[in-house]
Amino acid sequence: MFYHDKELQYKVRVDRPSPVFARMLQQAIGGIEGEIRVCLQYLFQAWGNRGPAKYRDMLMETGTEEIAHIEMLATAVALNLEGAPTSLKDEMAKDKMVGAIMGGMDPRHLLSSGMAAMAVDANGVPFNGSWVVGSGNTAADMYANVMAESTGRVLATRLWEMTDDPGMKDMLSFLIARDTMHQNQWLAVIEELGGMHGVHPIPNSFPQNQEVQQFSYAFVSTSVNDIGTPNGRWTQGPSIDGKGEFHVMKAEPMGGEPKLAPPVPEGHAQKEQMTLTDSIMGNIKDSMGL
Repeated sequence: MFYHDKELQYKVRVDRPSPVFARMLQQAIGGIEGEIRVCLQYLFQAWGNRGPAKYRDMLMETGTEEIAHIEMLATAVALNLEGAPTSLKDEMAKDKMVGAIMGGMDPRHLLSSGMAAMAVDANGVPFNGSWVVGSGNTAADMYANVMAESTGRVLATRLWEMTDDPGMKDMLSFLIARDTMHQNQWLAVIEELGGMHGVHPIPNSFPQNQEVQQFSYAFVSTSVNDIGTPNGRWTQGPSIDGKGEFHVMKAEPMGGEPKLAPPVPEGHAQKEQMTLTDSIMGNIKDSMGL
């Protein structure tokens, strides 16, 4: 069950409305770095969480807070659209190119939403649910959450740089602060689960003796010469999980040439494909000098 308070989590004010900035803010709502993504990600992780209830509870609370952030940003978009031109005639009178598409404003803010926010990114592309990560593995999900909050914070800081409006800077400063907390929050869960040594490799429930262990901590270099092989922390010394030693292996083909069966009749490939046997292929290769 969810409850709603009619007051915003943090104040949202726009001193100088900007339809162009309203469009930019859409990225923080419906973009891959946006609040819809983290909101749904945390909620779906919570709804599917199995294990200690405290992780489910925390995810539920944070996912719910993200709804409040969507509300704040939607309000900011609407306020930035107040006073925006609603007539193309006015814009065309100023610029024959329609103010470079209404000066950067998204026409759909008028055409589709009546001067309000939408569940789209800055280019008007609808939010994509495939961005939502909920694997059922708490450690894996926490890393996905750190990434989501990190890219979200990068976006918020860029938006902060793009506006001179004091109200918008203040709102974004709040969202940046919450991103700081949430990054640390997810990392705290990883630490509580055992940190680098405890959670890795993920899933830590799979027995490593079932791996092809010569490759477990090998950096496979696909460079054609040794100069291209980086000499970094990941090429030598103890592995980060403390369970192996990093080393470099040159890439080499070990799997043989793949051989597929002829097409099945029901697939209706070309007749030539059905009869192209290995002997015919061999003759073709010989004639071409291959």
